[in-house]
Amino acid sequence: MSYLVLARKYRPKTFTEMVGQEHVVQALTNALTTQRLHHAYLFTGTRGVGKTTVSRVLAKSLNCQGVDGTGGITANPCGVCQACTDIDAGRFVDYTELDAASNRGVDEVQSLLEQAVYKPVQGRFKVFMIDEVHMLTNTAFNAMLKTLEEPPEYLKFVLATTDPQKVPVTVLSRCLQFNLRPMAPETVLEHLGHVLGQENIVSEPQALRLLARAARGSMRDALSLTDQAIAYGGGQLQEAAVRQMLGSADRSHVFRLIEALARSDGKSVVETSEALRLNGLSAAATLEDMSMVLQRMAVLQAVPDMAEADASDPEAAEMARLAGVMPPDETQLLYSLSLHGRQELGLAPDEYAALTMVLLRLLAFKPQASAEKKTLINPQRAASAPAAGQRVTQSPAAQVPPAPVQLAPPEPQPAATVQALPVRDMQPREVAPWEDDPNYDPDGADSPSYDHDSDAAVVAMPVRQQAEPSAELEPQIPTTEVPQIVATPEGEFWHKLVMDMSAAETINALVRELGLQSQLVARDTDTWMLRVERESLNSTMSRERLQTALATAGYPVRLTVEVGRVQDSPAKRNAAAAAQRQAGAEAIILNDPYVQSLMRDYGAKIVPGSIKPL
Repeated sequence: MSYLVLARKYRPKTFTEMVGQEHVVQALTNALTTQRLHHAYLFTGTRGVGKTTVSRVLAKSLNCQGVDGTGGITANPCGVCQACTDIDAGRFVDYTELDAASNRGVDEVQSLLEQAVYKPVQGRFKVFMIDEVHMLTNTAFNAMLKTLEEPPEYLKFVLATTDPQKVPVTVLSRCLQFNLRPMAPETVLEHLGHVLGQENIVSEPQALRLLARAARGSMRDALSLTDQAIAYGGGQLQEAAVRQMLGSADRSHVFRLIEALARSDGKSVVETSEALRLNGLSAAATLEDMSMVLQRMAVLQAVPDMAEADASDPEAAEMARLAGVMPPDETQLLYSLSLHGRQELGLAPDEYAALTMVLLRLLAFKPQASAEKKTLINPQRAASAPAAGQRVTQSPAAQVPPAPVQLAPPEPQPAATVQALPVRDMQPREVAPWEDDPNYDPDGADSPSYDHDSDAAVVAMPVRQQAEPSAELEPQIPTTEVPQIVATPEGEFWHKLVMDMSAAETINALVRELGLQSQLVARDTDTWMLRVERESLNSTMSRERLQTALATAGYPVRLTVEVGRVQDSPAKRNAAAAAQRQAGAEAIILNDPYVQSLMRDYGAKIVPGSIKPL
């Protein structure tokens, strides 16, 4: 006797046997009970969630004859009548399954629709099931639209697809659409336990958890992986064997990595990464497991009561311990970097080297490490800032007013300070009176003398200090010059007409460029004259297309183009308007009191080109 795989052996025969799709089962059960039946159903969802199974159960419900042969439409097919057994065996003449992936042409669809004119032979309804319906061609979809909209009363359509976005809206509007959801790992785990109990196969709970997570929402994939694990483990399901079969990393490695990252232990991180390399474990699976663990840790940190709900998981205690070791902000950062790190594995020449780099990045970008770096850098900047310029960092209360220096002649003393002017400002600076004397010798006997032992004398050295920039010497930036255009009588009309045609997309590319760069010199009833500066714009094709666009806009005229100096064109008007907006934006920034205070007190500069009008 040939072996029947678990996915086929335990395929649900009734709606009550289906798991994870209660919303679809409830809707169909109520419709069958009240006999409010639609003529077309569309089931969507990922692979292995029960689309074909629902179709077959629906066909049995519509054609079930009951145990005694007197039954009618029911939500609970008996499974023993001729119609139910034939549909399960795939030989019911009134139930037709068409694989659209291999029969996607209009001929196959037409041959199917030709059977619609005949009434059912054995059952109560004819049921046409088209699987992967999104693979049909547009012609095939069009061929079935009329029959799909108004089929005979004895005909039901059941469509199934994994990509509903490719199904035309004309088909979607004719069907009742049901979305079969991916199944939760807990649902898959529970069903696997039931199936293995029926098969009398010994299994470890953690092994079933690995299979349930690896199925990624597909019950068929879970049963197929279970078949493979049973064969790999010699009739038993053990965690070590399943983990090795799936190539997933042991959770102990993941816990060790997270703990090492929490303690900033780079040596343990690198050693664990090398252990993963030696054991041949998947780097992508390692990052995936890390993401799952970090997600659970984040939930436990936000909602500590969730730890009691996860008591059935043997790894919950370890996750709870790590959640208490790692701060929440670090958990969020590690989770984000683990997700993005999976995309980099395929870019690196060695996925284990990429894994090591991701882990080191997690270690380098921890929030505490960044704070420590900033703490180390800030004191150096604070110590070096006064040396660069004390006047910027020194408060007014801390500044000592310079004592007056008695010089001969004693007046005028305020002019004795030498102001340091910006290099770009070429205005003459004020000089001390003695500098005008050609016989003045700074090292001579007549030079002013200072008492270096006096504090007041040391501070009173205004000649050696850089003066504060005055309001007259505020740094400025060159403002944008607004180009001046020579307005012509026809300029405003031509500018508005060209911009309207551009907005309506009746002119584009070279034709639009011809309109923007040209000047309307004169216009008559049936002839307009344009002027351009470049001969390359005056092409016959562009001129004819512009004439066509003008006719569409309500001006059926003939264009003549000459080459000459252009003074008023739509392009020049647009450039002038843009320059005016730019100049206005720059004026707003320059006249802002806060900006002026920054430029005056701290020597701030506005980066050219950084001001953009809204």
